[in-house]
Amino acid sequence: MHNQALVLFSGGQDSTTCLTWALQRYARVETIGFDYGQRHAVELECRKTVREALCAARPDWAERLGEDHMLDLGVLGRLSDTALTSDARIEFERNGLPNTFVPGRNLLFFTFAAALAYRRGLSVLVGGMCETDYSGYPDCRDNTLKSLQVSLSLGMDRPLVVETPLMWLDKAATWRLAEQIGGPALVELVKESTHTCYLGERSKRHPWGYGCGTCPACELRAKGYAAYMRPQKDTY
Repeated sequence: MHNQALVLFSGGQDSTTCLTWALQRYARVETIGFDYGQRHAVELECRKTVREALCAARPDWAERLGEDHMLDLGVLGRLSDTALTSDARIEFERNGLPNTFVPGRNLLFFTFAAALAYRRGLSVLVGGMCETDYSGYPDCRDNTLKSLQVSLSLGMDRPLVVETPLMWLDKAATWRLAEQIGGPALVELVKESTHTCYLGERSKRHPWGYGCGTCPACELRAKGYAAYMRPQKDTY
């Protein structure tokens, strides 16, 4: 029944890994991106490059990969007062959340994605949210997205499935998943063509990819890559 998916695709490491995960499982896969005035809007420029590279790498993926959709959610950026939508210094707020948290972002993303999926006849929504190794965003939690799945299904009056394949993976495991799906070539594509840095820095190349190297997103990606590169101990 659920054989057609819509992937929330930002152009970053996690959403790229999720896109390949979906291409392995569903007969038709479309992508959706959101321009909300993010500071790292360079990620949106990576989306086309990544999609083209995935199609070139695997003819079966090219056959399954359908249309790409870009939505203008500039109002979200104008409503937000965060380090992701302004030049503010990245720090933690009094409530314990980082000021890179954009309130309502994932809730809105999935709601708009569900509306598009309704029109396109897609019943699976795929997102790269993760509770194991993340920046403390409450809208990335498993319970948040499970409850959202129920609300969206009721509101659209049709069953929708919200899939989050990275939910219980740390960043090292996300690198390993990319390798399992597409081998070293996909790992290299993630390093070379995706973007995760909060500051939008793409002039500095690190072993794990491009970025400033100091923002929380870069630190998390670098730490995960270092762990991924360490030899795995056999367990018996």
